[in-house]
Amino acid sequence: MKIGELSQRTGMATSAIRFYESSGLLPAAERGSNGYRQYGDAALQRLQMIQLGQRLGFGLDQLRELFAACHDGLPHDLILKGLNDRLAQIDKLAADLERQRAETLALRDQLTEEWAAGRCVALEEAGKEKAA
Repeated sequence: MKIGELSQRTGMATSAIRFYESSGLLPAAERGSNGYRQYGDAALQRLQMIQLGQRLGFGLDQLRELFAACHDGLPHDLILKGLNDRLAQIDKLAADLERQRAETLALRDQLTEEWAAGRCVALEEAGKEKAA
């Protein structure tokens, strides 16, 4: 298939496909007698893997490492390790966001209360718990 059809089937811009090819994420396409790139189903599958990886938050360097290890099929242990590592990153991000959310809610409530009472809150006092 030509690059335009590959673009339609993946939803990727042709420039993105060319970028992935030039950066080694997608093997170089064969050229037809007319000079046009010709892609097979393997290219479609590779681009779908790139899309999935990016949707899950994997970087292009991580995907490049995975593809470099794909000599005789997908290395299941490497894929599972990558997924477990990504889950750990997501859990850390979620915990950080939950902490930030709790702190932001507390500050909003504190400021609302202080301002409703007609008081200004000094910056150094903002976000601190009130003494009981």
